[in-house]
Amino acid sequence: MPDQKYFLDLNDLQYKQVRVPWKKRLFRIFLWLVCTTGITIIYGTVFERMFGSPKENVLNQQIENLKIQYTLASLEMENHFKTIESLKVSDEVRYRPILEMDSIPQSIRNPGFGGVERFRELNGYYNSSMMKSFRIRIEEMKNMTNIQTESFATISEMTAEWKDEMDHLPAISPVDPKYRMGDGFRFREVHPVLGYGRPHYGQDFYVGYGTKVYATGDGIVINTGRNSGGFGNVVVVDHGNGLQSYYAHLSEIRVPKGMNVKRGDCLGLSGNTGLSTGAHLHYQINKFNRPVNAIEFFNNDVTEEEFNEMIEAFSSKSIYR
Repeated sequence: MPDQKYFLDLNDLQYKQVRVPWKKRLFRIFLWLVCTTGITIIYGTVFERMFGSPKENVLNQQIENLKIQYTLASLEMENHFKTIESLKVSDEVRYRPILEMDSIPQSIRNPGFGGVERFRELNGYYNSSMMKSFRIRIEEMKNMTNIQTESFATISEMTAEWKDEMDHLPAISPVDPKYRMGDGFRFREVHPVLGYGRPHYGQDFYVGYGTKVYATGDGIVINTGRNSGGFGNVVVVDHGNGLQSYYAHLSEIRVPKGMNVKRGDCLGLSGNTGLSTGAHLHYQINKFNRPVNAIEFFNNDVTEEEFNEMIEAFSSKSIYR
């Protein structure tokens, strides 16, 4: 029960209940609502200024979390840039010079980003400048990565071509290096058979009769059999790029014309056929049909053991046994 107020009516000396007019009651209710609302607004404003609203606090926390994530992503991105830069150095300093490839211009590796309207969709945000700078770095990374990927693809293609060229190059001795070399690329004043001066265009090896003779590089056998020019039994291998190797005075030929051979394949056995005074191998290289010094194409410093290991390794990969 609400408290009731009474007053003494002196006219009849009785206590009567105080009755408040409804207008006054309505005014009191209104005044109470105004005061309560005012106090609530004042309290809320003071509290929000001092501590912030719950929603604002959540948003501020999310912003701080995003800043931390941006910072971590930026650090990780810089590490990726260092990795790309390391790949670039390997590209420019190691691979391209070896393959005799031109360097990639800096204007292509690091192109500019123009246009004031670039990334305009990021305008109007609290951290627009930070987001734009981050996007620019991402674009730079994408460009550098694409350029480096294309560069390595080109290097891979060139490496395959270079390897194929190196495989075809007549780059090893045709016989075991334990055998002594004889006459080389020079003019001989007296030919041992003909008795007069004549150029010697090859490199002789003093090998015993029946010694294995190996292909010095990959190629295709373009000629075999008896040679009328004094080579006797000869095998000729075309290595491409204008290079051909000749293996002369053989006692036995073990490959047919038209056969593809690999470096280290046995082409035949040494002998004494043709213009020869004893068993030996005449090894000759022609470049675009002109004889060149064969000794310049191979390293004769390998040991007998190293040579045999090399021949065994070549033979294991060859389709010809």
